[in-house]
Amino acid sequence: MHDTSPEIINKMSEMIQKKTSLERLLMGCSMYETSKELVIRSIIENNPKISPIELKQEFFIRFYGSDFTPAEQEKITQHIRHLA
Repeated sequence: MHDTSPEIINKMSEMIQKKTSLERLLMGCSMYETSKELVIRSIIENNPKISPIELKQEFFIRFYGSDFTPAEQEKITQHIRHLA
């Protein structure tokens, strides 16, 4: 989706480039933590009785699943299950 004007994209880029490397790193870490929390909340909201291991498996699938083939996903979720 491209609903942001080029002027705003350029302004945002300029603002980010003015930040130090550490500030940009901290921004990225904060965004990661926020997105992780949103995914976890969504999983729990859809399945309030989910076990901690099932939550880890579902989180993996939602957050990283598209990076792996179905066979790799299955292998990883099986590994998560055996961590219990």
